[in-house]
Amino acid sequence: QVSENNLLDGDRGPPSDISRLRLPKLVACENIVAAIPRKIYANAHAYHINSISVNSDGETYLSADDLRINLWNLGINNQSFNIVDIKPANMEDLTEVITAAEFHPQSCNYFMYSSSKGTVKLCDMRQAALCDQHAKLFEEPEDPASKNFFSEIISSVSDVRFSADGRYILSRDYLTLRLWDINMEREPVRTINVHDYLKPKLCDLYENDCIFDKFECNISGDGKHAMTGSYNNYFSIYNLADANAPDVMLQADKNAFRAKRVQGPNGSKSKVGIPRNGRNGLRKEDIDPENIDYNRKILHSSWHPRENTLAVAATNNLFIFTD
Repeated sequence: QVSENNLLDGDRGPPSDISRLRLPKLVACENIVAAIPRKIYANAHAYHINSISVNSDGETYLSADDLRINLWNLGINNQSFNIVDIKPANMEDLTEVITAAEFHPQSCNYFMYSSSKGTVKLCDMRQAALCDQHAKLFEEPEDPASKNFFSEIISSVSDVRFSADGRYILSRDYLTLRLWDINMEREPVRTINVHDYLKPKLCDLYENDCIFDKFECNISGDGKHAMTGSYNNYFSIYNLADANAPDVMLQADKNAFRAKRVQGPNGSKSKVGIPRNGRNGLRKEDIDPENIDYNRKILHSSWHPRENTLAVAATNNLFIFTD
């Protein structure tokens, strides 16, 4: 790193004579990791891109915005193919937008996308060049008795994920997580209430725009657990293999990492100061919606594909939780 030079930085004027010239001097510093784009794939989207997913063939990937999904070849950055287009001829007729999209992890011809209408559509690229007609539709019909002003907003799917074997689909809306069997469209295998304690506060959440927050979801590499975020920097881990197993709720908070390790009943210790089985930790039943910081929220997270390790983004901090 050059610590001295003759460049004008606004703090001083140009050298008045040769004696005031500075010789460049190098000082040692720590290595800095910098990301440099190797290729830029441009001019294919008119709206913000919400999803990118690399295909299992290792040659193509998809990018999705609110109205279109494009298919790219990794080696060609100036041309893409439009495979889904839901833009109406008249934008006043627009009734839904694409919220997320992902390729099947094993079958390169399948991909899925979710919409703001609460649907998840599985498409087969072998059927047509433009996949306007889905191969399968995953949707849970709304109960007319419970329909209200907020129903359409809270039913919007914010994220979808395939399990590693491609057998299951995990979808997240504002209040729930749903696990779908790819071979059973009529109803989800399991519905998990994530934010049921927020139902009485939907009016307030609408007023402060929190009801439009887009929470992501993740499935572990072995397909046995799912996780998603919440407010107050809480996030929960659910056992998909055993519906009767207790949920584990953790908080992405610096104080947890400063705390001493807690001895678990089986002698194990958590690296975040909370027992692995979640006992003596946080419980959803104890959460008071009136005392939650709605500005602190876990929207983005990632589960390591082979390890029991989670990366959780909380505001401007990145937390790593590991077993």
